[in-house]
Amino acid sequence: MIQAVMVISTLGKPRLLKFYNFQDPEKHQELVRSVFQSLSARPEGVSNFVEADAIFGPGTKLVYKHLATLYFIFVFDSSENELAMLDLVQVFVETLNRCFKNVCELDIVFNFNKLHTVLDEMILRGQVIETSSEQIMKSVEEIARLEKQSSTTSLIPKSISERFSR
Repeated sequence: MIQAVMVISTLGKPRLLKFYNFQDPEKHQELVRSVFQSLSARPEGVSNFVEADAIFGPGTKLVYKHLATLYFIFVFDSSENELAMLDLVQVFVETLNRCFKNVCELDIVFNFNKLHTVLDEMILRGQVIETSSEQIMKSVEEIARLEKQSSTTSLIPKSISERFSR
């Protein structure tokens, strides 16, 4: 099971934290700090897999991808395949690149709703439900279309709104 998804800047600021099992909110910063210290101390060119027993408990691993100023991190237990998790990180990043035309930290900061929508289309309660970037994008675009459509629907009858717009 996937236990958490994190996006952390290279300065250690959390840009996305999504836990799929309960973590005490006071413990979030401690977990982010421990993960960031573990990843930032690693030299370039080493494996993207890290044993996270000391941080998240026994049998826990994390896989990450370091792109530009961001770490994309998936925390999972021994029931998940490591290479499948690395591929899922890649699908997540590819989908974000398609959403934002080459994702950067500012895209994530200012479009966190879309970021969560993409993640929710991929993972439900710690289980992978979709791995196709194309299918995820179709769902995200449909949700955006429905949101736009619902925001243009007025609850005030047209005759009243026309009277007050003069």
